[in-house]
Amino acid sequence: MASRDNKNRVEKTIVTILLVVGGILVSIPFIWMILSAFKPESEVLAFPPTIFPENPTIENFVHLFTKLDFGIYFRNTVIIVLASFVGLLFNAMAGYGFAKYSFKGRDKLFFLVLATMMIPGQVTMIPVYLLLNEVGLTNTMVGIILPGLAVAFSIFLFRQFMTTVPDDLIEAARLDGAGEFYIFFRLIIPVAKPIFAVQGILTFIAGWNSFIWPLIIASDDSLYTLSVGLSLLQGQYASNFALQMAGAAFMVIPIIIIFSFFQKYIVEGFTMSGIK
Repeated sequence: MASRDNKNRVEKTIVTILLVVGGILVSIPFIWMILSAFKPESEVLAFPPTIFPENPTIENFVHLFTKLDFGIYFRNTVIIVLASFVGLLFNAMAGYGFAKYSFKGRDKLFFLVLATMMIPGQVTMIPVYLLLNEVGLTNTMVGIILPGLAVAFSIFLFRQFMTTVPDDLIEAARLDGAGEFYIFFRLIIPVAKPIFAVQGILTFIAGWNSFIWPLIIASDDSLYTLSVGLSLLQGQYASNFALQMAGAAFMVIPIIIIFSFFQKYIVEGFTMSGIK
């Protein structure tokens, strides 16, 4: 028994060491990026390279917002993220409808939603662009936001979770005189907090990193997002690595912070969503 405990201890120690080493190796590019964002341009190119800034400065970040349009890109990105959360609510309603309402063609319609998950987004970009162009929504914020409001994967996860909510709970609320909207907002949403948490994180990341669709639909620089602005930065300031590191850090840090605080909900949300 003692030898087995010692063996288990050694195995746990080895695994822990491997995880720590792996975590450090994965973190090195992010740490280098963040530290380089606070270095002058000359220090980024210095050899031998310095790990910590010898002359720390925030001039790179000031340059992004004063001489470039990162303030506008940031505003557009925030608008897209907020609109994505409105779409998240619509997806939750759709998932609840598929799970708890019986109507003609429900299963066929749900399978149709699932089928759209198998189609790459690049395939539908041209048809969606042509539709928006016909109604005059190209080069508009509405045209950027509208296609992302309904997400098949989000509807699927919400539907799978909603099937685990007892029907008796909903029927009891109806017998007490509660309306359908009251049941959804005051009963279903509090019960579905785990799946709302994980979908909220994924929605934020998708909205914050939106790149291809804004680049296609918008021809005006005032409608570009942070991701598009970062790609333009790499083209216009290809030799200014410190400025590029500042732009990349500004993009990545919010995602790292949110993921660090809510990462437990991702596993919990997928587990409780009923992928069974």
